[in-house]
Amino acid sequence: MHARSRNYVSESEVCKLESVPLDFGDYHPLKPITVTESKTKKMNRKGSTSSTSSSSSSSVLDPLSSVLDGTDPLSLFAAAADPVPTTATMDSTRKKRDKDDSPAVGSDFEPWSSKRGEILARYTTTEKLSINLYMGSEKGKAATTGSAVSEKVRTRLEELDDLEEGSQKELLNLTQQDYMNRIEELNQSLKDAWSSDQKVKALKIVIQCSKLLSDTTVIQFYPSKFVLITDILDTFGKLVYERIQSMCVDNRVSLPDNFSPECVNDTAKETCLNWFFKIASIRELIPRFYVEAAILKCNKFLSKTGISECLPRLTSMIRGIGDPLVAVYARAYLCRVGMEVAPQLKESLNKNFFDFLLTFKQIHGDTVQNQLVVQCVEIPLYLTLYSPAIDWILQCIAYRAPEDYINCAEVWVEYTCRHFTKREVNTVLADVIKHMTPDRAFEDAYPQLQSIIQKVITYIYDFSLLFSVEKFLPFLDMFQKESVRVEVCKCIMESFIKHQQESTKDPVILNALLHICKTMHDSVNALTLEDEKRMLAALINGFIKMVSFGRDFEQQLSFYVEARSMFCNLEPVLVQLIHSVNQLAMETRKVMKGNHSRKTAAFVRACVAFCFITIPSLSSIFTRLNLYLHSGQVALANQCLSQADAFFKAAVSLVPEVPKMISVDGKMRPSDAFLLEFLCNFFSTLLVVPDHPEQGVLFLVRGLLNVIQDYTWEDNSDDKIRIYTNVLHLLSAMTQEAYIYHVDKVDSNDTLYGGDSKFLTEINKLCETVIAQILDHLKTLGKEETLKRQSQLALYFFNTILAHGDLRNNKLNQLSVNLWNLAQKHGFADTKTMVKTLEYIKRRSNQPEMSHFTDLALRLPLQSRT
Repeated sequence: MHARSRNYVSESEVCKLESVPLDFGDYHPLKPITVTESKTKKMNRKGSTSSTSSSSSSSVLDPLSSVLDGTDPLSLFAAAADPVPTTATMDSTRKKRDKDDSPAVGSDFEPWSSKRGEILARYTTTEKLSINLYMGSEKGKAATTGSAVSEKVRTRLEELDDLEEGSQKELLNLTQQDYMNRIEELNQSLKDAWSSDQKVKALKIVIQCSKLLSDTTVIQFYPSKFVLITDILDTFGKLVYERIQSMCVDNRVSLPDNFSPECVNDTAKETCLNWFFKIASIRELIPRFYVEAAILKCNKFLSKTGISECLPRLTSMIRGIGDPLVAVYARAYLCRVGMEVAPQLKESLNKNFFDFLLTFKQIHGDTVQNQLVVQCVEIPLYLTLYSPAIDWILQCIAYRAPEDYINCAEVWVEYTCRHFTKREVNTVLADVIKHMTPDRAFEDAYPQLQSIIQKVITYIYDFSLLFSVEKFLPFLDMFQKESVRVEVCKCIMESFIKHQQESTKDPVILNALLHICKTMHDSVNALTLEDEKRMLAALINGFIKMVSFGRDFEQQLSFYVEARSMFCNLEPVLVQLIHSVNQLAMETRKVMKGNHSRKTAAFVRACVAFCFITIPSLSSIFTRLNLYLHSGQVALANQCLSQADAFFKAAVSLVPEVPKMISVDGKMRPSDAFLLEFLCNFFSTLLVVPDHPEQGVLFLVRGLLNVIQDYTWEDNSDDKIRIYTNVLHLLSAMTQEAYIYHVDKVDSNDTLYGGDSKFLTEINKLCETVIAQILDHLKTLGKEETLKRQSQLALYFFNTILAHGDLRNNKLNQLSVNLWNLAQKHGFADTKTMVKTLEYIKRRSNQPEMSHFTDLALRLPLQSRT
């Protein structure tokens, strides 16, 4: 797999709006203009009074009133056309130069002419329309032919003033058909004016028509208006281009198709510049933009780089259009003329669309919303007005674009997920599948496909919605490389666990996630690292915990049974399933308030059976021990006594298999401490477990003691004696008339035997046996190197007798005194502990029925270490 290297910082910079430094004199449509005159001069303009401007005056004035001092737009154009550029300019130009031999659009590009009819038929209106028609002006006559540049420019400015001052006629209450007829009349008037050599009148008509594109009073008709007006602009652009081209005929030989500016004579260049100068002086942004865009092709007569330099500037001009609908159609028109004259210059086309995306939020602004309210247009209808423009822009961008489909789709899917519904997301996913499936193209695009999935689950985290996207799971099927497929599944499960707030039983979610979890599980093999197994198991367990069928407990158990069969290779998942089934049994008990019916009793037995047959498949011995104990407690709580016995017997029989060393967090450690902890918990449970009528008195306790006796303990370990000491705690509790705790609706031995003397005799015999074992062990610790252990165990055993023994028994009383003395005999006892213990005995002697502690205290001396 060849991964694409990504630099998100640079990619973010590309998507930002272009920043243009505004130095004095630079062109920018919104920049305030400062005019400075070199001397006092009287300005005579038609239709205005004479005025005098002071030299060194500086203010925001009419740009057309300035004289030529090198700062007005016309001079800038003249400077740009200087035939003797500097070396730096030549170098810069060479870098920006595009190849003129790039192929034009071919037959595979759908032309605008095939779309205009559909737009006119779709975007209609029954509302009345209005139009301003140019009627001509008698003021402007032939321009003066002064030789000075300033006089020529002044003449141009005066002519252009007539564009604003010419008489107009506003036609109101036009039907759509009337409007279209009037536009066609204007188109014909343009052709007539041109053929009669009235070039200025033709320009006036085009400017007045372009102004109509800023009017959105009947907004649903705007796309059709755009089609009609741009027909006129196209006509004008064609006429100007053919006029200049005809001036280049030399010896009756016309210019070749791929001519260079060097082939154009000075007269043609001068005429071409004159058109651009006139257009640059149009005051309003929209007509200035459209008219210049219409004659964009004429830049070929001036320089090879003219078009490539104008396109970015015109793209930036559109940012000055405030209405987003007007702006997007201006972008569409620029793409139209751009594809006609320079289809290879895709950068400006792309920038056009990025600008649209960045400004799309304007539709939610007050200006647009108020406009829609006034015209009673809903947002869904309004958005359809953008379709023709966006469709055309996208067609231009996509035409003969690189084989680089997936990188585009990777970006587009985020936009779709963020702003559209699942239907559009499904469309994008289906399109990706369509493009990436042939010839297994997806194998070379796994990083991009992973990124697409990540974006989808980032924005669609309602999983019932996500899995209802028809093409989502087929999309996952393209990840056929196992390592990649597992990573994708992990991302999906992480998102589910993070965002799913409530438990679910949605079959769509369950089926999809079971499939995803199964994919993760099946990737596990003998080479899989333990950390990876833990991570996969944690994700699957997170899913299992979120599945709930409510009171349908049987369906819940069926789900756990299915999950067990699917995830049998991940031990933590099996452990979670056992805990979940035990919890299900306890929930059933809670619902029935402990009074099981025949049906619920059978159900909890099924839960118990699930656990009993699942636990042996686990490899960790302490996990099995703890689950046997836990499951036995659940069975006992649900009055499944024979099943509880089976769990406890299994636990007892498993103790001898406990190894001496176990792995804990990757390190090997002695198992004695863990076994001690388990047995202490086991003893606490055995207190309430009733004896089986066919097994004899305390059969489980006896069996456990036998196992402890036969277990091979470490030579330097005293855990066996600590366990025996805890057994004494248990046996002491069993002799009570009423036990300290019970399981509801389960009769323990205190109820079964009712303090029977034979039962108590059996307990006493066990006690004597255990005490003998303890004392034998204490004797083995009489060596010098084990005296400290002997002291600690002697005091521990003493405290056990003090807490649980009846010290009115002389034999037991004497044993306690012997243990006290043994703890101090060799000077290893903690004096502070001994003092506090003796003080405790003295305090207890003041309590009723504890007076015998007074005599005991007198027999417990405190020996000085000296």
